[in-house]
Amino acid sequence: MPARLFLSPPHLSGEELELVREAFASNYIAPLGPMVDAFEREFAEKFGFGHAVALSSGTAAMHLALRFLGVGPGDEVLASTLTFIGSVSPVTFQGATPVFIDSDKASWNLDPDLLFEELQACAVRGRLPKAVVPTDLYGQCADLDRILEACAPYGVPVVSDAAEALGASYRGRSAGKGARAAVFSFNGNKIITTSGGGMLASDDAELIEKARFLSQQARDPAPHYEHTEIGYNYRMSNILAAIGRGQLRALDERVKAKRRLFGAYREALADLPGLEFMPEAPHGTANRWLTVVLVTPETFGADREAIRLALEEENIEARPVWKPMHLQPVFRGCRVRGSTVSEDLFRRGLCLPSGTAMTAEDVARVVGVIRRVAGA
Repeated sequence: MPARLFLSPPHLSGEELELVREAFASNYIAPLGPMVDAFEREFAEKFGFGHAVALSSGTAAMHLALRFLGVGPGDEVLASTLTFIGSVSPVTFQGATPVFIDSDKASWNLDPDLLFEELQACAVRGRLPKAVVPTDLYGQCADLDRILEACAPYGVPVVSDAAEALGASYRGRSAGKGARAAVFSFNGNKIITTSGGGMLASDDAELIEKARFLSQQARDPAPHYEHTEIGYNYRMSNILAAIGRGQLRALDERVKAKRRLFGAYREALADLPGLEFMPEAPHGTANRWLTVVLVTPETFGADREAIRLALEEENIEARPVWKPMHLQPVFRGCRVRGSTVSEDLFRRGLCLPSGTAMTAEDVARVVGVIRRVAGA
């Protein structure tokens, strides 16, 4: 059996080990320390945010942002339906209810027109959402300016789930820039990784300071342990932050590699009918975290599951597009506006191996299986 090709494995630059050695030498091997401080500072500077706090996961970052905004029992939060559950599960942590918005065809992200409609309907009912959470899907930014335009008349804040979009841009600025806060992930399969971890970034100093306080068990300033509210153990460790600093230095090259890989797949498969690639919306530049294709069985000759299984037989990992949240059993009964676009993307979408260390031979191996399934 040939070596396994994973969907999006970690790719170390070589600088991480030296930074980890520095962290060990300093004896800061628990949460907090100089590497965490440096990682936060370098991250904020690189992406143009005023402030950032390094956390244990992107989900933790979303939770803290929603808590700061006062999301609580009885509230609603509008969110992309085509997303990973970590984007919306923190809504339920706060006792609130998610309301899902379908995708648009241009970007596959939250449809601003449907958002306008839902906000108008909420206003008529006299029950505005507490926040809006658009996801930047597979490294492509949602149309944030239009989303902000929809929310502005109602004073509804936007928290950008940019977990998949580090290194992507929207109208010349970083993914998430312009929202009240932006959430990023350094999970093991992301474009850069700390093995696990996340970042909450914002130009709102009060938001970040409150998130930092809550992430450290909400310990009040006192010589003993004093608590006037409940917090969480959400801080990133100094060791993981050292890895993150090394990874951050390689990010620009990783984005270039992801985009080259996307181009190689598209060129090699361009002649196959019934196969199309995730479009790039005109409002930004995607990081192409994952290369995603849509398969139309009637013209391709097989569906996306046939391709996935054929790849798996050759020890190649591929994965369907995210199952929309409104179809998840755990969110049964939640309101959804629109559904046809995200459901079609789930039915036909397949994520191909997209590791930045993939060789031309690796790409040819994937392409060969797909062409064989197509009978080409």
